[in-house]
Amino acid sequence: MNAPGGAGKDAGAELQALQAVETHHADMLRQLNVLVGLLTEAVEAQDAGSEEKTHAALLDWCDTHLVPHALAEEGSLYSGPHAMPGAKLLVDGMLAEHRVIVDLVEELRTAGGVPAAVAAGAIQRIFALHLDKENRLLMPFVVESKDLSLAQAVEGLHELVGEGASGHHGQDREGR
Repeated sequence: MNAPGGAGKDAGAELQALQAVETHHADMLRQLNVLVGLLTEAVEAQDAGSEEKTHAALLDWCDTHLVPHALAEEGSLYSGPHAMPGAKLLVDGMLAEHRVIVDLVEELRTAGGVPAAVAAGAIQRIFALHLDKENRLLMPFVVESKDLSLAQAVEGLHELVGEGASGHHGQDREGR
């Protein structure tokens, strides 16, 4: 990765990468919160048409944003810290959370009504906890490590930094 002692590591690039990932995380959580809220409202109102529409929108978002984000993290972002004793257990725990999230998405796929709203709420809460761990624990570990680079780990991966950051679709409101 980088030379010992962090030589060659660009602090500005590391900060920019950290900000891009945190902004993307906030956008993802905001989008998930909206979709889960809409599904819950439709279920509570017993509005079958709205429930079907919001259920489909939430599944589409999970399939096109949430699961690809998790898979991208498991590659470049997690591989370096996973090889280091100081972060291996954290990464193992985060990988387990990914499996739970994917299982809940599959549960959501086949559920309807209250069970769908429950699965959606579980995805929402686990994802929020997961993002908090990444933002407060894993990414600072990577940024502070002399042997790892967050900027290199997320380079070109719109699943990790937002679609605007890698020239795709421009959906990130911050232009990242």
